[in-house]
Amino acid sequence: MLRNLAANLILHERIETTDAKAKELRRVAERLITKARRLGPAAFTAQADLSPGDRARRLAAARAIAAYIPRFGVRIEEGGVPKKVDLVEKVLLDLAKRYASRPGGYTRIVKFGPRRGDNAPISMIELLAESEESGGTSGQAKVTEGATKATAAAPAEGAKAT
Repeated sequence: MLRNLAANLILHERIETTDAKAKELRRVAERLITKARRLGPAAFTAQADLSPGDRARRLAAARAIAAYIPRFGVRIEEGGVPKKVDLVEKVLLDLAKRYASRPGGYTRIVKFGPRRGDNAPISMIELLAESEESGGTSGQAKVTEGATKATAAAPAEGAKAT
C-alpha cells in the first residue's frame, strides 16, 4: 500500500489520504528523495558525462529506488490523454535537482477534516515547490527585516540630501 501511495505522490506530487497513511508516507517519500539527493550532481547529470564511479553510484541508487516503487506510472493529461512517466528517473532528475539545497522536509501535510461516510480524518500530502523557504525564519520575519532595513536607509538618504 505504501509503495503505491509513494508512486502516486511522486507521479502527481499531491494526493489525498487519511492522516495515518499520510504520516507514514512522509517517511517513505522523504527517504526515497534523500537517496537521490545524496548523489549530488551525479543524480541529474547525463550518463555520458559521468565518471565510471558516479555511474555505478547512480545505478545503485536507481535500483534501490526501483526496488521500492514501480518503474512507471500513468498520468492522465489534459484532454484525457494518458502519459507514461518513468518514476525512478523523475526522482533522480527532477526531485533530486529541485531539493538539492534543501536538507530535508520535502513534503507538507495539510489536514482537511473528517471524511464523509466513515468520519476518518483526511489530509493532503504534497511535495513542496523549490521556491519555498527551507528552514529557519518564516516569510513574515524576512519581510519585517527587509522593511526595517528600508526604513533605516530612508532617513539616512534624506539626511544626506539636506
